[in-house]
Amino acid sequence: MNATPGRIKKGRKFDQVLHGAREVFLRDGFEGASVDDIARAAGVSKATLYSYFPDKRLLFVEVFRLECDRQTMAALDEIDFAAPVPAVLRKAGEHMVASFLSELNQAVFRVCVAEADRFPELCDAFYRSGPRRLHDELVAYLAGINDRGELAIPDPPLAADQFIELCKADLYLRHLLRLADSFPPAEIDRVIDGAVATFMARYGR
Repeated sequence: MNATPGRIKKGRKFDQVLHGAREVFLRDGFEGASVDDIARAAGVSKATLYSYFPDKRLLFVEVFRLECDRQTMAALDEIDFAAPVPAVLRKAGEHMVASFLSELNQAVFRVCVAEADRFPELCDAFYRSGPRRLHDELVAYLAGINDRGELAIPDPPLAADQFIELCKADLYLRHLLRLADSFPPAEIDRVIDGAVATFMARYGR
């Protein structure tokens, strides 16, 4: 039961298992999702499930990784990177906030915090699939607009971290602590617009 994310075995029913697991995790959360329910939803035996994922945590993170891929591709397809910088940041902010407030994303974060001491590989897989990938995508964009002289960004990695945190504002923590289940669109718009305005005020030429 101590397999690491890099040692996941793949086979003929691998995608079938992931599809069933995603359905159950989104419905029941990590703690509420049983191996029996996942196997049933995937249409496989428990033995088959365990042959791919000997630890439920590994399965959870793999589902999260694929969800990150889906969200990233959706964002890249929608964002017009040739648009003015504020418009690009605005659209990127919308996708980021939606990701931050995703139940699956937050559930994975909670599991990683709870398991950090016993299962550091889980935290590494979460970080590389989610926060680090978001950071790297944003750094690449910011470095490009700095090179073109559209903004003055001497430290793109730091600027990327700053914009990500600006987009979280009070929304992320309140949702993570279950103090609010959802937010009015106007409140989300206020946070994103404020993040873009603050970022442009700091780095605009």
